[in-house]
Amino acid sequence: MELTTSGRFRVLDSPRERPELLLIDLESLDPTYVRTDGYDSVLDDIVAGLRPGFVVEATLAWTEEGTPRFSSLSVDERTRIEFVDDVTGLFEAARETWQNAEADNEGMNSRVTYDTDGAANGVLYVFAEQPGARDIFEEFKSGVLPLEPLIDRVNENRDDDDQREVFVMRPADDPFVVVYIVFAADGMLANTVRDTYDCPRE
Repeated sequence: MELTTSGRFRVLDSPRERPELLLIDLESLDPTYVRTDGYDSVLDDIVAGLRPGFVVEATLAWTEEGTPRFSSLSVDERTRIEFVDDVTGLFEAARETWQNAEADNEGMNSRVTYDTDGAANGVLYVFAEQPGARDIFEEFKSGVLPLEPLIDRVNENRDDDDQREVFVMRPADDPFVVVYIVFAADGMLANTVRDTYDCPRE
């Protein structure tokens, strides 16, 4: 009898060089690697269209080899998560947020950002790097350090159905990592950040 499990998952790229994706269970935050090859045409098209940040409803079938495969799959949300390393020319709001964290001797800080009309358009977080102890950027990228609590906090405080765009950036010359959650994935701010830091949509 085939063992299956079902749930809602956040999609991330696998850090391993294998035909697979990394799914983060939105209830337990547990990571699971899932194969992306060998499906029929309908399921193969859905799997091929998945991008980091998407939320999916999925049933996973577990194989004897231990790596599950999708048994059923549908896309629930199309939020995107972009990981950008060695960033240069980091925007001033991020630097100011980090400077305030340093002044308060804190390892993290956050602030809401606003457009030119004074409307809130995103939430910015900065986290101190920990050289020799932890690689915060890679922990976010691999799901070891989940982004979900940050995204949930935004969704709980926003009265809209917009898809978000999340940018996780590690500056080339600064000792911190930026997580920028932009409220509207197709808005001007998200487009500006993508263009500035070379995150083209596929």
